[in-house]
Amino acid sequence: MAPIERLEEVTKKSLKNNKAKKAAVIALFYPNKDHHTHLALILRKTYKGVHSAQVGFPGGKQEPTDISAAHTALRETQEEIGVPQEDITVLKKLTKIYIPPSNFFVQPFIGICKKTPQFILQKSEVEALIEVKLSDFLKDSIFCTRKLSTSYATDIEVPAYILNKHVVWGATAMMLCEVRELLKQLNNH
Repeated sequence: MAPIERLEEVTKKSLKNNKAKKAAVIALFYPNKDHHTHLALILRKTYKGVHSAQVGFPGGKQEPTDISAAHTALRETQEEIGVPQEDITVLKKLTKIYIPPSNFFVQPFIGICKKTPQFILQKSEVEALIEVKLSDFLKDSIFCTRKLSTSYATDIEVPAYILNKHVVWGATAMMLCEVRELLKQLNNH
């Protein structure tokens, strides 16, 4: 899911920059009130920053008091969308990814909530909750490419997903690609 320009940039910056900040996010699956499995994504608020108004996973920056990356993801998810940490079971650690524009190494996880969450959005950071049906998430038709200008290139074609009418690209799309592949492997067994 990474355009070649990004791979070159990531390799160059991550090798030279060992002072990256750490963050963790979670791909949270849960049953809605009709017992259909959904994935929770968030639309970030518009602000002066590199991830303004982008779709992402709940999660955030690691704090000194966090005991692990998983703890960071759970704590931040509770802060951003109101799902209590104790209601989430972390199932799998995914591939860590470096995000050059913000200088973060992000550790993603897959987690499940066995009951329908009562979402409470952190209004200062989250514009909206995007609830994606698992059946929609697994459709091949959600894949597309878009021409975008980014912090590292202008008017480049980037691979993306269309989820609930939102274009999801960059690091979030890369993480979603890994989640989709894992789910498809499970489905084939």
